Amino acid sequence: MKRVLLTGNHAVAWAARLARPKVVPVYPITPQTPVMELLTEFQAAGEFDAEILTPESEHSVMAACIPASLAGVRVFTATASQGLMLMHELLHYAAGARAPIVMANVNRTIASPWAFWPDQTDSLAQRDTGWIQLYAESAQEALDSVIQAFRLAERVLLPAMVNVDAFYVSHALEPVALPSQELVDGYLPP
Repeated sequence: MKRVLLTGNHAVAWAARLARPKVVPVYPITPQTPVMELLTEFQAAGEFDAEILTPESEHSVMAACIPASLAGVRVFTATASQGLMLMHELLHYAAGARAPIVMANVNRTIASPWAFWPDQTDSLAQRDTGWIQLYAESAQEALDSVIQAFRLAERVLLPAMVNVDAFYVSHALEPVALPSQELVDGYLPP
């Protein structure tokens, strides 16, 4: 284990990198965008072997996640607030199709009024979609929960959402213990 300072968003991106998904459809939305940015930096540096897709909306992101997952590859995505609300229709389909997608959701208020405060209304509104939901209180919990969500989702064949509070966790720096790639590979076989 190596200890580093990470924001909650960067802890989520590191967890995704360590889990080795092959397809990562994402759309930028505040305050989740740093997750996507760091994953694309990892990919550009040759440290993340995944197909990163940037469809035209969050609805299309989930529409890309479902068939990739059903084809048998590990899939990761991230969103927040209105983006999660736009995915709502397809969340039911992902659960009903037993697609073990892992999604990080950075909890932020939904409109209206327009705001950027942390608020779990976005994920709580998805309660009956069939997704497993985990809630992380720290960057360390965010990293650990994303890795655990892959194992859980792939075992029970249901999608899993890891929720992280906007700004308090997503943008705050905290010391995080990064597990080795070998340790994660042993926990999450291909």
